[in-house]
Amino acid sequence: MTTLILGGTGKTGRRVARRIDNARVASRAHGFDLDDPAGWTLAGVTAGYLVEPDLQAASRLPRFIDHAVAAGVSRLVLLSAPRAGEEGHPLHAAEQAVRSSGAEWTILRPQWFAQNFSEGPWVPGIRDGVLALPAGGGGAPFIDAEDIADVAAAALTDDRHAGRVYDLTGPRTVGFGEAVGLIARAAGREIEYVDVEPEAFVERQIAHGVPENVARLLTGLLTDLREGRGADVGDGVERALGRPPRTFEEFVRATSWSLS
Repeated sequence: MTTLILGGTGKTGRRVARRIDNARVASRAHGFDLDDPAGWTLAGVTAGYLVEPDLQAASRLPRFIDHAVAAGVSRLVLLSAPRAGEEGHPLHAAEQAVRSSGAEWTILRPQWFAQNFSEGPWVPGIRDGVLALPAGGGGAPFIDAEDIADVAAAALTDDRHAGRVYDLTGPRTVGFGEAVGLIARAAGREIEYVDVEPEAFVERQIAHGVPENVARLLTGLLTDLREGRGADVGDGVERALGRPPRTFEEFVRATSWSLS
């Protein structure tokens, strides 16, 4: 019984791989390319954790899903996103593909990762002492990637999760100012959160090499938080695991903030 972990060196993939016996990690670092079906060797694989690291290329996943099921993969767990059930979302086609695949499937829709502060796009701001985002006074029910991995591992190994969609969030909405304040105290240094205008944030992302459509998508998600959207607390962790999700404070205490 072998489980293929796409994105196996990423924030969730490497955590899922640690929880699964006989996990086969698939990433570019391991010679796996979602653009190249010739390298999709799935002999002996019975389950798959599916991640699309590039939303601009999200059409790759449906093709891979078809290939995987034809090769004998009988259980699929998809890392999706909020609102991906809606037409037009980059991951909508992937959700439809797993639902219609004929395999057992579970869909995970996590909110903003707590780890964005420690190993993601907000690290430079945390490290430099100023996190500037167009989120105003808004916040999010940040989800710890450890909880995502716990739910994914359960879904990959237990058929009780088949046919479920889990909205994964932390236990409460945390404002960006509060989040940065908690991190600053844990790190023992000054860090501040600064609100910036959305268009200025778009231009800054483009200047750092982010494609304009991706920059505008990210900015839109952050401005949703500014306007109070996207802050709803879900019950997915409790439904899947029978326990509450980790708090943001627990995430902060468990993290080393000596970022370099």
